[in-house]
Amino acid sequence: MRKIVHRHLGKVVAGAAIAVAGTAVMIGITLPGSAGADESGGGLGAGGTAQQAAQDGQGGAVRPGVVERAPAEGEKGKGRDPLTDDEMKRVEQLAVNRQLFNSSENVEGARGPQRVGVDLAEPETAELDDPNAPRRADVTFYDYKDDTLVTKTVNLDTGKVERTGVQHGVQPPISRDEMTEAAKLLIADPLGAGLKADFKDATGKELTSPDQLVLNSMVYRATPGAQPAVLASCGEHRCVRLFPKAKNGPWIDSRDLVIDLSARKVGKLG
Repeated sequence: MRKIVHRHLGKVVAGAAIAVAGTAVMIGITLPGSAGADESGGGLGAGGTAQQAAQDGQGGAVRPGVVERAPAEGEKGKGRDPLTDDEMKRVEQLAVNRQLFNSSENVEGARGPQRVGVDLAEPETAELDDPNAPRRADVTFYDYKDDTLVTKTVNLDTGKVERTGVQHGVQPPISRDEMTEAAKLLIADPLGAGLKADFKDATGKELTSPDQLVLNSMVYRATPGAQPAVLASCGEHRCVRLFPKAKNGPWIDSRDLVIDLSARKVGKLG
């Protein structure tokens, strides 16, 4: 038993050195426009699935999804000021029309695309010197139904979607909700046994939920011959490597594990 404990703690300590050394790189990759690698933001709430949240208590029936009406204009920024919270909420709802909502799936498999990020859009070339140029926002979604990245440009002045772009094989940084779902899948998978054992050795508690962890992440793309077949579609699929840290505890090394969020499977490198 003493040897087992030392083995796990050794892995935790080693993971700490690896993760601390790589944190600056990971944050630089995953933070912009995505809130994808917020180490300092605390643990990520586990929450329930969208389907569970939609149950109305009448025999477990699931209410049909609806697209909410865009909220009234709240606080507005000016010029190249960062988007306000009110602007971000408004443009996200403006960007998701009924057709997109009904035809897409989020990371949990529920209807509606997965929001990845909302960013202030670059001004049009003809508007570069115009102090009264309209503010626009690029709203980025990932559709897990067919692994596409959807970007909608919304004019904040008119409330209209001016452009829509659809791309395949493009993998932006992982969002916070996606990290949470990846951690759920890893904890529930047999390959997550080592993570749970190391967590218990370090904290004395059972790991049952992502909200016990602080999570950093990195998109994983497959390289021919460098991973098992279960991960061969990563890059076309949405795949992530997690770099977890116990809340108020050490980093835990899980860098050899990859979660394919599109297929909802876990694979091990090497």
